[in-house]
Amino acid sequence: MIPVLDRIIYGDITLLNLITAALIFMGAVLLSKIFSLNIRRALRDRVAREHLELIVKISSYTMIVIAILWALPQIGVEPSGLMVAGGIVGLAIGFASQRIVGNLISGLFLIVERPVKIGDIVDIDGVVGFVEDIRIISTTIQTYDGLYVRIPNETVFTSKITNLVSHVVRRFEYRVGIRYSDDAEKAIMVIKDTLAEQPFALVNPPVHVYVDELGDNSVNIMVRVWAPTTEWFTLKTELLWKIKRALEEAGMEIPFPQRVIWYGDKK
Repeated sequence: MIPVLDRIIYGDITLLNLITAALIFMGAVLLSKIFSLNIRRALRDRVAREHLELIVKISSYTMIVIAILWALPQIGVEPSGLMVAGGIVGLAIGFASQRIVGNLISGLFLIVERPVKIGDIVDIDGVVGFVEDIRIISTTIQTYDGLYVRIPNETVFTSKITNLVSHVVRRFEYRVGIRYSDDAEKAIMVIKDTLAEQPFALVNPPVHVYVDELGDNSVNIMVRVWAPTTEWFTLKTELLWKIKRALEEAGMEIPFPQRVIWYGDKK
């Protein structure tokens, strides 16, 4: 007969010890979630989103680590001995997990340097979209197609990062062609008047409208416009059609490709 029902076959570890360790860990997880929820509610209007997420993650991970260290003696593992064993195991694993370590270190650098923030629109290694989350190991991008792309932080840190919204203003440009028979100076004035009617076409930095090229079939006019970053896409998609209509109302047309064929004299 087994003298004590809660005795486990490994040494002096009892069923009660295991239950206690499990309760400590589950309690820490539950408390970390409650604590994270309360932090978000208390600081969401006071702290930037990326800072808030960093605070929440650090607090949550710290509570769980403390709970693990507290629960280990319940199952017969002393933290001091674990550190020695962990050092040996960590050395062996380190050779097999260099990429993970690289991602971890790159994640810390990204958090400190902050070339991108949650909510930014970026181009990272050819992936364009919104920064959804920045974790210790990876960064998640939501593309314009609604896809979620997970990029390792080592790739993020070593790639060329184009942040499309970090500056308050942004420029776009068109090349508009008119016929050689049209008045280029008049066309420039028509385009400038159209731009002046747009509230989000900035005056400073100024717009630039000038003859850029004498093409095969048209006189090409360059139009360069600055707009607030928040209104850049809307203005860019609407303005070109307004310029076309304004030129047509002024009696000018955007020409089609043409080719002149010369026939030699017949003898």
